[in-house]
Amino acid sequence: MYTPRPNGRYIEEATELARLVTEWTLSLPDNGHRLVVCSGGGGGIMEAANRGAALGGGRSVGLNIGLPHEQRPNAYITPELSFEFHYFFMRKLWFAHLARAIVVFPGGFGTFDELFEMLTLAQTRKLDRNILILLYGSTYWKEVINFEALVRHGVIAAQDMSLFSFVDTPREALERLKSGIVLEPADGAAQPAFAKSRQPEGEERDSGERDEKSSFRTSGNAS
Repeated sequence: MYTPRPNGRYIEEATELARLVTEWTLSLPDNGHRLVVCSGGGGGIMEAANRGAALGGGRSVGLNIGLPHEQRPNAYITPELSFEFHYFFMRKLWFAHLARAIVVFPGGFGTFDELFEMLTLAQTRKLDRNILILLYGSTYWKEVINFEALVRHGVIAAQDMSLFSFVDTPREALERLKSGIVLEPADGAAQPAFAKSRQPEGEERDSGERDEKSSFRTSGNAS
């Protein structure tokens, strides 16, 4: 039994959403092998996501982070899909690399870090595909982040507001996921990839960048 807390309802709703998503993916022609629920691997809402996937009869991934005094992998992660990371940046890399969508429930600094990382990747097109970003709990998100003020102050563009959407119920989130995730045919599905580096046509890298690249290659070959 979960201990009641101010955001306790979000734990129940995250469980329900993960269950609905898992049941939907299992109904797809590939029998749920291409889309699975993935969480940060710890307790609270993260555990709720893995628990919901288990209730839905499917597998789920946990990308856990090793911290000194907290966060151990929860019991609902599929054992062979439980991964432990030492560095936050590498954990976020794998979140971004494989994700087709992200549903962000209310959270603190760590949640903000991951949310803004994904928004930045989407804004700068550093991924070769679109990622659907849903903010769950519009009342919370509109109170803690004044997105309109960011536009008003000119630090983001008005069109950047289209990078994400608000949802307030598990069923609403499920319908947005079903309509927003586009999968290639299973027989020709491409592996997710990061966008290639781009530079203005005709412009060459400076010597420092060339040296850095050469140094990286040398280091890689040496290892």
